[in-house]
Formats: sequence, C-alpha cells, structure tokens
Amino acid sequence: MIVSKDEILHIAKLADLNIKDDEIDEYAKNLQDILNFVDVLNSVNTENIEESIGTVNNSNVFRKDEIKIFGDRDILLQNAPEQEDNMFKIPKVI
Repeated sequence: MIVSKDEILHIAKLADLNIKDDEIDEYAKNLQDILNFVDVLNSVNTENIEESIGTVNNSNVFRKDEIKIFGDRDILLQNAPEQEDNMFKIPKVI
C-alpha cells in the first residue's frame, strides 16, 4: 500500500494541520516508512509469548515512607528561600 497525496491531505484535514504543497511528499514518505515498519511488526510470530507491560516485575518501587531525624536543622534550612518557626515556608497550594 502506497500513501497518496489525497490521503495525506485527508489526514492533515482530520488533524487540523496546515501542510504546504512542498511538504506533502516528505509527509507521505514518513508515513509510508511508519506503515512499512508496522508491517514488519505484524509479521513477527508472537505465538507462545506471554503478554507483558514492562521488563521488571517489581510491584512497588517506592521506598517506605518513614520519618528520619536530620542532625543539623540550621544547615538544612540555610537553603530555604523562606522559613518560619524552623520550617520551610512555601506558597499555599490549593
């Protein structure tokens, strides 16, 4: 299947894209390359292959939420743009 100029213009219209006449051939070539690659993927034998959504089977990759005591509060707060009552002061977020 070869992508025609009319198909490129139709797709551009559906996507609300303004394509110049001198760009149509480049878009057609790029879309044809994508479709050719999809044909290659469709020809791959995937029988007896289990579905997967990732390569790692970790179910929870986050660390445990624990309170840790920091030794020197003054060193920690020296980088704070603003502080109040020995805490970081941040803008209200609602």
